[in-house]
Amino acid sequence: MNKNVKIALVHDWLTGMRGGEKVLECLCELWPDADLLTLLHVKGKVSPTIERHKIKTSFIQRMPRAARYYRNFLPLFPVAIEQFDMRGYDLVISTSHCVAKGIITQPSTLHVSYIHTPMRYVWEMYDVYFGPERVRGLRRLVIPPISNYLRMWDVASAHRVDDFIANSKHVARRIQKHYDRPSVVINPPVDTEMFDIGGERGDYFLMVSALTPYKRIDLAIEAFNELGWPLKIVGIGEDLEKLRRIAKPNVEMLGWQEDEQIRELYAGCRAFIFPGEEDFGITPLEAQASGRPVIAFGRGGALETILGRHVPAPGRPDPLEGETDAITGLFFAEQSSEHLVRALRYFEAHEGRFDPQAIRKHATSFNRERFKDEMAQHVEQVWTAFLDRSRTPLPV
Repeated sequence: MNKNVKIALVHDWLTGMRGGEKVLECLCELWPDADLLTLLHVKGKVSPTIERHKIKTSFIQRMPRAARYYRNFLPLFPVAIEQFDMRGYDLVISTSHCVAKGIITQPSTLHVSYIHTPMRYVWEMYDVYFGPERVRGLRRLVIPPISNYLRMWDVASAHRVDDFIANSKHVARRIQKHYDRPSVVINPPVDTEMFDIGGERGDYFLMVSALTPYKRIDLAIEAFNELGWPLKIVGIGEDLEKLRRIAKPNVEMLGWQEDEQIRELYAGCRAFIFPGEEDFGITPLEAQASGRPVIAFGRGGALETILGRHVPAPGRPDPLEGETDAITGLFFAEQSSEHLVRALRYFEAHEGRFDPQAIRKHATSFNRERFKDEMAQHVEQVWTAFLDRSRTPLPV
């Protein structure tokens, strides 16, 4: 690609280093001179690689207490993302799980959008975020019409994108369903070199997650409360206090942890617990890069990243009987504490079946360099095709 091509990266918000920001970090390495546009930037909360870019923010940045309560301004996000002046950019690459893909570009600009998921708050996860048990009073009257508006905007703004990339086959199906558009699948990067197989195993199980409703941390706590087994939970989020109230002493809420502590926790756990339905899920691959198996809900992106077997119902054949292929985890069939407890007891009986070296080998196929190579090649192909179309005269 010609060095004179002016590029912009667009991201929903910069408030922490989660999976979406790790994707953005790789894009920043691929295009270090690109401008970076985002609704909100909390300085110091993302990596130096991202912070080095020229970052432009929207009016959300100036809203009162936006750094902490930015999600309260969700109805304003479409307007905010549309306010950016995109004149002069030749190529725009957005990474979106909310509104970044809705940026308005010029006809002469190519817009490639990497989709983590269509706006989950108003599609598949609407009841999780805004169900009767979470929303009361006036909000119950206001949220439905706002959500309806956001759904219509989400579909309409999809037509502004020239090329879609999905982070998993699971998300590609959502893009097809909600936007009626095809997409190429490029799995997110996992920093597998940051993790390794440790020494002696501990007796605890582990979760590393944002503490938000759809992650279903509550389900895991209920299961471990019943079993009395030790569970360590790393993460912060809106559900922290609620989860602390329901957790028994065998469940430790560790809050935010440095990378070194997280590496040690991964390496020392018996298994990683993943009870939510995720678009992709980077943390299960970080656990596998540490040689540790994953016990996951058998839907969503987990089916694409874990070489697992489904825990059998009582009286059904054992899927591990005579199995010789390497496996990296187990799936439970229903999103309930009962099914997770059954999976944990099944794991206890078959724990010796999991080979740390084979588990790590599987995870390394999702490394950062693989992601950067696939992204660079795809964007180059789409850019070349876009230029060819631009040079072709329109029919009279």
